[in-house]
Amino acid sequence: MVRVSNEFDRKHRIAIIGGGPGGYQAALSGAQLGADVTLIERAGVGGSAVLTDVVPSKSLIATADAAHSIQRAGVLGLEFVVDGRKVDVTTTVDLEAVNARLLGLAKAQSEDMHAELERAGVRVIQAEGRLDGPGRVVAWRKDGRRKQVIAEIPADTIVVATGAHPRELPTARFDGERILTWTQLYSLTEVPEHLIVVGSGVTGAEFASAYRLLGARVTLVSSRDRVLPGEDEDAARVLESVFERAGLEVLARSRAESVTRTRHGVVVTLADGRTIEGSHCLVAVGSIPNTKGIGLEKAGVQLTASGHIRVNRVANTSIPSIYAAGDCSDFLPLASVASMQGRTAVFHALGDVALPTEVRNVTSNIFTVPEIATVGWQQKDVEAGTVKGVVTTIPLQANPRAKMQGIQDGFVKIISTTTTGQVLGGVIVGPKASELILTIAVAVEHRLTTDQLARAFSVYPSLSGSITDAARAAHIVVPSSR
Repeated sequence: MVRVSNEFDRKHRIAIIGGGPGGYQAALSGAQLGADVTLIERAGVGGSAVLTDVVPSKSLIATADAAHSIQRAGVLGLEFVVDGRKVDVTTTVDLEAVNARLLGLAKAQSEDMHAELERAGVRVIQAEGRLDGPGRVVAWRKDGRRKQVIAEIPADTIVVATGAHPRELPTARFDGERILTWTQLYSLTEVPEHLIVVGSGVTGAEFASAYRLLGARVTLVSSRDRVLPGEDEDAARVLESVFERAGLEVLARSRAESVTRTRHGVVVTLADGRTIEGSHCLVAVGSIPNTKGIGLEKAGVQLTASGHIRVNRVANTSIPSIYAAGDCSDFLPLASVASMQGRTAVFHALGDVALPTEVRNVTSNIFTVPEIATVGWQQKDVEAGTVKGVVTTIPLQANPRAKMQGIQDGFVKIISTTTTGQVLGGVIVGPKASELILTIAVAVEHRLTTDQLARAFSVYPSLSGSITDAARAAHIVVPSSR
C-alpha cells in the first residue's frame, strides 16, 4: 500500500474523488496554482460525462442530425442521381459502427484529459475513493471479494465529484438488452424497431428525437401534460409540433406503471391499464447521486433527503475543508456547472478570487432537433410575478438565413426589465441554439440593456441577426430621471 505523504512539503494538498468535469477542472486549477494534487477516478478521467453520457450521447445526436439533413436535401432543391436517373434516398444506419465511433471518441477524449492532468503534475490513481474523516482520502480496489487499500492521501482540501447514476424503477429493472438506461444504449447493434421512452425530461426528449431521426419508431411516455415540463412552454410546443410531423408519438398524462420483458421485446403498462408493446425501452426518470458508502457521514458532511451533498455557491459543504462539484451536489446538474464548481472550489480553498456561481447566469441546452437553449429568468418567472419584465419573441421564419437553410421551426425570445431594458434572460429554439445562446448569456452576465445588445453588429444574413432583431423590438423609452 502506498501512503502519499507530504509532511515536509509546504504545498497545499488537494485530494479529489471523481474525475468528471468537476474533478478534472478542480485538479487542473489546483496544479496551476501550485498545489499538490491527487485525483482518484475509478473508470477513466472525464467520468460518466465523457465515457457514457454527454460525449457519446451528443455524438449520437450529431449523427442523427446528419441523417436528418440528408433526408431534407430536397427542400433545398438537391436531388440524388444514380446512373443518370433521379432516385429517392432513404438513409440507413449502421448503429454498431455509429456506437463504435462515438465510444472511440469518448475514450480518446478521456485519454486526452488524462494526459493533460499528468502534464500539469496531477497524480492520477485509478481506483475507488472514500473519505476517512475530513483530512484524509483512501483509494481502494477490489481484490476478489476483498477491498484492498492501495493509497492513503492526507489532504488539506478534499473535493468530492462522484457524479450520479440512472435511477431505476422497482417495476422496470434494467437488463442491458431490452430495458435500458441511457448509458446502455451504446451496446445496441441495430436501430430499435420500436423504442419506448419512459420520461419526457431532457434525456428522454433528446434520445427520442435522435432515434426517430435514425429511423426507429418512437413512443414517448410522459406523466405530465407535455414534453419538457420544466422548460419554456413555447419551446416545448415547437418541439411537440416537430415530433408530431416526424411521426413520433407522445403519450401525455400517461404514467408508466411497469416495464416487463417479453420473448421478443418489452411491454410497458401504464397506470390506467393501457399497455404498449415495443422492441426496446429506455427508462429516463432521473438520476441518483453517487454519495453512498464514501464516508461523507463520518466526515460530517450534510446531505439532502435525496442524498445530494449540500453546497453553497462556492461549492463548499458543511465542512470547511470539503467541497463538492457536479451531479453529486445539490446544485444544477450540468457539466458546465460542474466544471465551474470544481474551479471555484479550488480557488476558494487556496485563497484565490472565487466568484460565487450565479444560478441565473447559467446557460443550458437541450440537444433535440431543433435545439432549445436557455439562460437567466424565463417567461414563467415574469408571469408568476417573480420578476418584473417584458417578453419579446422573434420567430426564425422571418430570418433571411433561416429561409436560405430551409429552417421552419424556432424563435428567439428575450426577457428584459420594464424600466431600463436590462436583459434578464432568453430562449433560443433552432439549429445550433447551443452556440447562439452565448450572446444573450454575455448580456445577462454583464447586465447589458436591450439597446446595448441591439447596437452590436450581427452579420447579414445570419441566425444571430434574430437576436439583435429581438433586442431592437424590445426597445423602450426610458423615463426621464428628473
